[in-house]
Amino acid sequence: MEATSDQSPTRLPFRDAEDSFSGLDADTIAALVVNASDIALIIEDGRIRDASVSLEDLRRSGVVESWIGKEWADTVTVESRPKISALLSGQGSQPSQPARQVNHPTGGTKELPIAYRTVATKQGNRMIALGRDLRTAAELQQRLLKVQQELEHDYALMRQAEARYRTIFQAVSEAILIVDADRLTVEDANPAAATQLQISLEDIAQGSLTSLFDPSSARALERMIAQAAVNGQASCTTVTGRKGEKLKVLADTFRQNREIRVICRILDRKTNTIIPEMAGAPLLSILEDLPDGFVVADGDLRIITANKAFINMTQLMSRSAISGARLADYLGRSTTDLNVLVSAIRTNGSARNFATLVRDRFGTEEEVEVSAVNSGEDGRALYGFSIRNVGRRLNTEPPIREELPKSVEHLTSLVGRMPLKDIVRDSTALIERLCIEAALRLTDDNRASAAEILGLSRQGLYSKLNRFGFEDKE
Repeated sequence: MEATSDQSPTRLPFRDAEDSFSGLDADTIAALVVNASDIALIIEDGRIRDASVSLEDLRRSGVVESWIGKEWADTVTVESRPKISALLSGQGSQPSQPARQVNHPTGGTKELPIAYRTVATKQGNRMIALGRDLRTAAELQQRLLKVQQELEHDYALMRQAEARYRTIFQAVSEAILIVDADRLTVEDANPAAATQLQISLEDIAQGSLTSLFDPSSARALERMIAQAAVNGQASCTTVTGRKGEKLKVLADTFRQNREIRVICRILDRKTNTIIPEMAGAPLLSILEDLPDGFVVADGDLRIITANKAFINMTQLMSRSAISGARLADYLGRSTTDLNVLVSAIRTNGSARNFATLVRDRFGTEEEVEVSAVNSGEDGRALYGFSIRNVGRRLNTEPPIREELPKSVEHLTSLVGRMPLKDIVRDSTALIERLCIEAALRLTDDNRASAAEILGLSRQGLYSKLNRFGFEDKE
């Protein structure tokens, strides 16, 4: 090769290319071209005269070989043809010029992206096009674009969630503070907190939690936060406001960026929706240690608080994990089952010994009896549920052997205590047993005759006798 005056004002990589490459034969030059590119094309008068491919998959597919003899511009997509014209006119042969990316159709859904540079030869109508495969780069670009779109989607969802949180946080009528458990600084507060404490939001933000109340309450607040952070359970204390008013503060924890945050709900005697006059009282301590589960839910049947026994029933790790959850997720065979219980509470004020199921977070179910009461005040519904596990209770009633249920009322009394399919199954089994016993009495315990009058085979009768535990008297 020799340098031409129109190639580049900058020096070539080799100071004397004519002398350095004068002894090279055609095979050596061809090997250099092949190793310097993924695809090498010999272009003569705009037509592909010869081609070489160093990529195994393209060599096996025969795509590049099919280009030989065709116009170079005819082997690319329509939008790439102006780039081919630029390469044929000499643009792209300069070291300072960027390579031209073109796309070759392959007959499938994907195109073959190649970045070409051209090198002129002594023969004016012939040039060499050196191409680099860009499929890996294109795939990375597609993956990057996909990741970027997913990030944008996640960011949009996060912004929507933040907007919902802000809307609810600002609109809720209950005074709420978000507190850093380590530094006891207030990170966020809603307008209701500013109204309740009679302090502006600007003064609350980033201030100390203890500075919002009377100094005499500082020690109680610190103990409450420490207890909530260590135990991971809700903690409550009574404090004094700046103007001497008595307030109750309920603290519950959650984790944010591996740090503990505390949600402090400020309640006075008029707005206290937890258990009125019970927080911190001996009665609350007794309910906490009660072996039966105890749950308090609001009018939407979302859990406000629960004792340790119910948390153990649900296999949850802490009280904060269940606060705000739907009661129907853990109690009742279905939402209909729970609606029946709540309807009875609303009608009668209470319900007793309602048979249903409780399920843990893994879906395991246990039979329970529920007694419940509606203790809402000022038109605000508040439900209390006492939940007793009866799955391991010993059956003290003698088994029914000789009698069918005496009345429809006897059957309907089982509704609510066991599912319909279980009632039908047990009733069917009872009827089968009584019919077999009657047939054996009629035939004087002749098994063959009993099978005949029952319309069963002897083997079928023996199977049922074994199933119902009859002694073999033959």
